[in-house]
Amino acid sequence: MPNIKQQKKRMRLAEKQRLRNRQNKSAIRTLFKKLQTSVEEQDQATAEALALQLTSSIDKAVTKGVLHKNNAAHKKSRVAHLVGSLSA
Repeated sequence: MPNIKQQKKRMRLAEKQRLRNRQNKSAIRTLFKKLQTSVEEQDQATAEALALQLTSSIDKAVTKGVLHKNNAAHKKSRVAHLVGSLSA
């Protein structure tokens, strides 16, 4: 435990950020699982809507610093591949 006032504040802020980051990552994983389920069920309309929502949330996570841009590009590529396999 730190004794310095500023370090105590940094620990409080780091905990808040960790919880916020975990929430964003969890939401992205949940949307991806929903997308996979809709692709397995051959539901194209739902899959395209989820893909749009998922790419938007991935981009927001990058701007907030939750995800690295290359990791986001990888995730968005997987989303596009899933939706593309549905229409093929």
